[in-house]
Amino acid sequence: MESKVKDQVKVDLNELEDVDRRRRRLSLKPRQQVFLVLATGVAAFSILFGFRSQPVEFEPPRQIPVVTTIPTRIGEGAIQVRGSGIVRPSAEVTIAPQVGGRVTWVSSAFVSGGRFAEGQALLRVDPADYENSVEAASAEVAQRSVDVLTADEEVAIARDEYQRLARREGFDPNLDSASALLLREPQLRAAQAALRSANARLEDARLALERTWIRAPFDGIVRDETVDLGQFVSPGQTIGSMYGTNEVEIVVPLSDNNAALISNLWQAQPGEEATRIPVEIRSEYGGNEYTWTGYVDRAESALDEQTRTVDVVVRVPRPFEPTQVQPDRPPLLIGSYATVDIEGTTFDQFAIVPAAAVHDDGMVWTVESDTILVMKKIEFVQEIEEVAIVLGALDAGTPVIVTALPFVTDGMTVQVAQPLEMTPNAIIRDLTPIPEEEATPGDGTAETVDDITESHASEDDRR
Repeated sequence: MESKVKDQVKVDLNELEDVDRRRRRLSLKPRQQVFLVLATGVAAFSILFGFRSQPVEFEPPRQIPVVTTIPTRIGEGAIQVRGSGIVRPSAEVTIAPQVGGRVTWVSSAFVSGGRFAEGQALLRVDPADYENSVEAASAEVAQRSVDVLTADEEVAIARDEYQRLARREGFDPNLDSASALLLREPQLRAAQAALRSANARLEDARLALERTWIRAPFDGIVRDETVDLGQFVSPGQTIGSMYGTNEVEIVVPLSDNNAALISNLWQAQPGEEATRIPVEIRSEYGGNEYTWTGYVDRAESALDEQTRTVDVVVRVPRPFEPTQVQPDRPPLLIGSYATVDIEGTTFDQFAIVPAAAVHDDGMVWTVESDTILVMKKIEFVQEIEEVAIVLGALDAGTPVIVTALPFVTDGMTVQVAQPLEMTPNAIIRDLTPIPEEEATPGDGTAETVDDITESHASEDDRR
């Protein structure tokens, strides 16, 4: 019985070993398992890719750039070249006495800012010494006058005696043959010369006495003063300064391009009314802007070495006086900043476009037929603020593109957004003639107003 059990156990062990060997033969190694997974995935992807749906192909829509336009305006007549500068006196002098002495009187207005008319007294030096000099010189003149009268009488007596002697002795009584010394004529001339010298000294004394009064050399305003009552002053000592109020000057630096737009600039001669070029001056005071009229007096004949500009000197007559049109106009203060508009070249017609519409290649982009971009060649003239003055084939109302485009070709299609209008400021209104429908009855023709241009070297580079 025991042997049978052992035999059965051996059979079972053998069967288990067979099963284990079969299991080992059927099991896969790790590499084989990975390969099997990859193969299965590739097979599945191939099946799915074969049954995929084909995508529908669409042509991309055409991109038409959207642009903003502003209509062109047309002007005519003379443009004006704009510049700016600091107001300075056209005449300024230092005040100094011509005679010395103690100051005995000073005008209450002889202080900084005091105003004087030409010839009005500023102060006076003690006149006592100079009055005495006048008295002494007058006395000498009286003495020399007596000497002349005496010498003249002696000449008359000498001539009479000579003629009596000639008749008595029987020779020619002609005075021309007589000796001048015999007739005492040199003594007369000496007395007359002494009288003239005495008169000259009297005039000097009177002049010195008059110079004890120190007077304003012209209508002007006192800039500063350094004298007080009782102070001793010497001839030539500076006691103050004043500047004239009849005219002031503004030195306006202009680039050569802007200067070239002023007709007859180099013919302007100082003091010559025939060569004056009209100028309008504007300056602000208390938040309000006031205007003055002036003229180009001259232009410096050399470029500034640092700024490379031409200095144009503008003069403004009566800058401290109000007018009927501007009764509350303040003085054009010395040292204030002023803007000037100088009458420039006259054009039969010019176009006014936004500065943003002018490109560096001398082109503007216009729109025709509402959708076609057309590039037009123009000649840049001037720019003021955001407005450019150009010459070219532009008509009134022609829309010009102000939008920056990265790529542009002549004839390309564009889409125009809502058109804009140029800023309706006073300057733009002055650039263009008044339309007929806006002109008042009886005008006959539209009024032409000058263009105003800005003087900036960077704007001149457009040329």
